[in-house]
Amino acid sequence: MNREMLMLVDAISREKNVERDVVFGAVESALAQATKKLYPGEVDIRVAVDRDSGEYETFRRWHVVPDEAGLQMPDQEILLFEARDEMPDIQVDEYIEESVESVPIGRIGAMAAKQVILQKIRDAEREMLLNDFMSRGEKIFTGTVKRLDKGDIIVEAGRVEGRLRRSEMIAKENLRNGDRVRAMIMEVDLTLRGAPIILSRAAPEFMIELFRQEVPEIEQGLLEIKSCARDPGSRAKIAVLSHDKRVDPIGTCVGVRGTRVNAVTNELAGERVDIVLWSEDPAQFVIGALAPANVTSIVVDEEKHAMDVVVDEENLAIAIGRGGQNVRLASELTGWKINIMDANESAQKQAQETDASRKLFMEKLDVDEEIADILIAEGFTSLEEVAYVPISEMLDIEAFDEDTVNELRARAKDALLTMEIAKEEGVESVSQDLRDLPGLDADLIAKLADAGVHSRDDLADLAVDELTEITGQSADDAKALILKAREHWFAGQE
Repeated sequence: MNREMLMLVDAISREKNVERDVVFGAVESALAQATKKLYPGEVDIRVAVDRDSGEYETFRRWHVVPDEAGLQMPDQEILLFEARDEMPDIQVDEYIEESVESVPIGRIGAMAAKQVILQKIRDAEREMLLNDFMSRGEKIFTGTVKRLDKGDIIVEAGRVEGRLRRSEMIAKENLRNGDRVRAMIMEVDLTLRGAPIILSRAAPEFMIELFRQEVPEIEQGLLEIKSCARDPGSRAKIAVLSHDKRVDPIGTCVGVRGTRVNAVTNELAGERVDIVLWSEDPAQFVIGALAPANVTSIVVDEEKHAMDVVVDEENLAIAIGRGGQNVRLASELTGWKINIMDANESAQKQAQETDASRKLFMEKLDVDEEIADILIAEGFTSLEEVAYVPISEMLDIEAFDEDTVNELRARAKDALLTMEIAKEEGVESVSQDLRDLPGLDADLIAKLADAGVHSRDDLADLAVDELTEITGQSADDAKALILKAREHWFAGQE
């Protein structure tokens, strides 16, 4: 029987073109499964087959776990202190084995053994095919729609299958069996049965790779696509940069009579592409990203990583786009939050900010409106700027002499110190249970204290709009924080 098993292993190995060790592993698995049926419970069985003689041994084994962990699977585990009674040197995560009677091969159901072995062979073949496919380094998967699987599309390329999830398809596409499909390889998940290659036609990376294939200058390093934002099947924006002054990045990507960009558009169900010139200057980059709208002016807020973009009435609808599409894509492309407004809205916001700065300077620096307006006109917006900008910048202000500058800087530093002391005192009034709440930092705690929120219950009682007004958070962040504060109300309830 042992000789027959060796002959069987050799025959399967040659027929399926897999290593003998893989077939031996399948045989060992089949024997182990048959042996498990002789024991009550979920025991762990290991079978070792000699590769030369075909003889085999069978062992029941127990996984060594820490004493404090306890036994989660008593039929397969043993505590460390018990294991060391048998093997003093054994460590956690090692195994204790006990030799048990082997099941004769003849007692294994022929069909069961065959199924186990063939499944192991199929898994090995599948892994070999995948390794061969992935070794080619291809980024785009090209294949044929084979079938639908719970809303996903299974795409076949040779003997390798990919999975295109519904969420990664272009919405208005209607793919059918037999259709040719191209998609980006996003990841390989070997735990998925059948189609382990995860695909996407909606990812920005797919568009970037399509342009790479259509525009040789990208592969040559003359051009670079810096970023991409997509509304799949509708509209997209890409930002390009030329590393050679002789190469026009936008014209090169468009191609003669639009051949290159049209090839990408046709592949993506008519998705229109705006090609934008990338710039190191964030403001210039945003202006280009908002095309075809013309920008009147732009104000950059580095701290909030946001920009207020002013356009005239005629360009307002163009800048925003249908359903906010243009400004949303521009924001994703540049990585900046973009606020579109007309001249009146801009003037109103600027007036509000000026009033706030004027009030701050008059109150904290104890100066009159004229001095406050001079500071504002010179670009000062905070006490920190007055206190710590290089003194030479303030001495350049014609309306101020050296004594005035020194006095203003001293008052600003005193005001900041007073505010910091008050902030610390306010934080001390906040209960420990609120300070320990996940998601709260020192700045947020100080803002809550200023607003009279001193305990977790105080925070839990707030409405979302109240918290956003206090902290300046987004509505989603404020809602999450309030729900976290309310958790202790429901602790212990079913």
